[in-house]
Amino acid sequence: KKYKNIMKSFKIIAEIGSTHDGKIDLALKSIRKAAKCGADIVKFQMHIANEESLRNAPNPSYFKKEKRYDYFKRTALSIKNWRKIILECRKQKVEFLCSPFSIKALEILEQFNVKSYKVASGELTNLPLLEEINKTNKFVFLSTGMSNYQEIDNALKVFSNKKKLCLMQCTSIYPCPDKLVGLNIIDEFKKKYNLNLGFSDHTRDNLASICFAVLGANFIEKHFTLSKKLYGSDAKFAMEPKEFKKYCSDIKRVWQMKNSKIEKNNLKPFAEMKKVFEK
Repeated sequence: KKYKNIMKSFKIIAEIGSTHDGKIDLALKSIRKAAKCGADIVKFQMHIANEESLRNAPNPSYFKKEKRYDYFKRTALSIKNWRKIILECRKQKVEFLCSPFSIKALEILEQFNVKSYKVASGELTNLPLLEEINKTNKFVFLSTGMSNYQEIDNALKVFSNKKKLCLMQCTSIYPCPDKLVGLNIIDEFKKKYNLNLGFSDHTRDNLASICFAVLGANFIEKHFTLSKKLYGSDAKFAMEPKEFKKYCSDIKRVWQMKNSKIEKNNLKPFAEMKKVFEK
């Protein structure tokens, strides 16, 4: 409420991802907590194992006890549970956002008439998926964490309505060290593209996001978890509710400062001080 007028075009995305571990109660609790902390959008990932992955697909280092295919299979949510998640988002007055990792996942999400989609960094070169997303004419967040400019340009060519695009600087390293955050990229994006800009933050604190908010990012995403001890790819590097609440407050304060213009010739705010203290 405090930032309502300023925040119409500035949003914080809480990336819940797959930290629910396939448990609907955990997913719903995560939505409630993220909303209470100040998130404007909560984001999930829709994985359908046999639509996106081979059984012998290479495993990332954090999956030591099960294969990636088996993890996606085990943690997949039913249509019924996806409906519960979307209804909970409406109840908590936060926007639902999801990354489809296959055309089948996109088709399922379309049944729910969602407002927007997030293209994960690893899917930016998946042009067939991007082409299907473009057909929906929905707002799209395009994450660039694994791509060079040629790949970004190829992806952007797919989308016919550039006003419904947000290009997000991202570095696909967990956690991301300061020297690889890429603060310079937002200025490069401004010069190359006339698009909404955002930042997907994989650092451990809020400093990088504050910098991007100052430099012009309208959308900022941060991994959110109820506990860093939860199983999965992102929980260890995500923010727990207490720190995420401060994160949201800090970013929104920055946006408030950035978008509250003052007139230096207007002396009214300190007229009394001027009268008392000026020589």
